Amino acid sequence: MTSNALLCFCGSQQLYADCCEPFHLKTKQPQTPEQLMRARYSAYAVKNAAFVRDSYAKEKQAENSLSEIKDFATSCRFVNLTVLDSGYDEDTGFVKFKAHYFYQDLYCELAEHSKFIKEDEQWRYLDGEITPVADIKIKRNDTCPCGSNKKYKKCHSV
Repeated sequence: MTSNALLCFCGSQQLYADCCEPFHLKTKQPQTPEQLMRARYSAYAVKNAAFVRDSYAKEKQAENSLSEIKDFATSCRFVNLTVLDSGYDEDTGFVKFKAHYFYQDLYCELAEHSKFIKEDEQWRYLDGEITPVADIKIKRNDTCPCGSNKKYKKCHSV
């Protein structure tokens, strides 16, 4: 299946080719922190570590290596993103979200209040406050927590 027929990973219900892919291809720039957050999540889902790294604020790029981002992205299976709230002014913004993914046989939720800044007229991810959420161990015959109503072994198991 080509990216032209794929729904975007960010949960926007738009086609990937019309939503986050232009940001990943650098043919468009995110106009809001929420657009950047969605593009970052989608970049993790498609294993585009370079986009994730480049979307960090300049002061944070050195501490977020390309290899560590790539290792995390390739070790996870991303399920969905839920944006709970977002807002911005001229130079700063925030996004509250929950990202769901599988790591091995654990169903994980990242709940974060992210902070964004504008650098060189482009939104960049600065940092975030993570709310701890317990991971859930999933067994092969359990119902997949993604909401498909299928058994885990027939849905998101590797």
